[in-house]
Amino acid sequence: MKHFMRMVVKVWIYFYCICLWRFLKFILRKLTGRCELQRICYKNKPGAGRTLKIESSLKSSKSKLLQNAPAAHPDAIEKTIEDILTLKKVNLDTNPQLAVSLQACLLQIVGYRNLTVEIEKLRREAFDSEDPQHEEMLLKLWKALKPNVPLEARISKQWCEIGFQGDDPKTDFRGMGLLGLYNLVYFAEKDPTSALQILSDSLQPKSRDANKEEFSKMSKTEWEMKKFDKAIGYSFAIVGINITDLAYNLLISGALKTHLYNVAPEAPTLHHFQQTFCFLMHEFHKFWIEEDPLDIMEFNRVRNKFHKHILKQLQNTDMALCPHFAASESLINL
Repeated sequence: MKHFMRMVVKVWIYFYCICLWRFLKFILRKLTGRCELQRICYKNKPGAGRTLKIESSLKSSKSKLLQNAPAAHPDAIEKTIEDILTLKKVNLDTNPQLAVSLQACLLQIVGYRNLTVEIEKLRREAFDSEDPQHEEMLLKLWKALKPNVPLEARISKQWCEIGFQGDDPKTDFRGMGLLGLYNLVYFAEKDPTSALQILSDSLQPKSRDANKEEFSKMSKTEWEMKKFDKAIGYSFAIVGINITDLAYNLLISGALKTHLYNVAPEAPTLHHFQQTFCFLMHEFHKFWIEEDPLDIMEFNRVRNKFHKHILKQLQNTDMALCPHFAASESLINL
């Protein structure tokens, strides 16, 4: 009975808050002469802060037109904006900027939704060794990471040199499908200097502690350097697939909206997602070294801690995880 009463109270509070919020919106509309969408656009700068508020306003509206706007087809966005402005009785002659601002927000909202569909499709597509395009992309990865070392055979222990678990990488792509391969190739080709450096670092095992005999032979400088040795060794490709999974979960959960709405002036694309993956690889590598784990068995602990670290950053609506990337340079004041 107590449980039932608690549920009743929660439902009552929920509907009370909705009614109260709609009443406040009505009062604000009368006082300011502006609808909620206008107030958001005029009081917030372009980026995640504005777009997230517009998205929330659309989804919580009692109008079906506004509720369905986030699911509009990209080609129908202009028409959707026109219908919204007509419904809200907004005079474009006195509010010319509103249509432009709303269109920018809706392009981001619809683009994010479409990006999740595209990413999910790539994740679900399994690596097929019978598909020439899949095989070609896998060989691209080898050539990018081992430019001076020919691959002796398609099935080879050489794959372990770039961080795969066995002699055939296709088994390692099961969790993330083609998405994992796409991201690794993108990183290796678009940022080869960093990719090769991280690969080289990942092959370095944790230095063992010196015994008394070795310590007696060390100079003070050598000992000081050894004290700061960090654990690095991990499987580069496997970690790349794991970071792909992390980026995928950030995207699907909506946590990545903060970042993508700040770096993509219009619709976020696969390019933006892959740049985010590159950033996460950079950051995880630094995080792994700073955490100084005993061995690879601590990977899940370090990964979970890193995930929480990124989530905390994304709670800030002004956050752009990788503002130095080219995508963010085109962010304009719409």
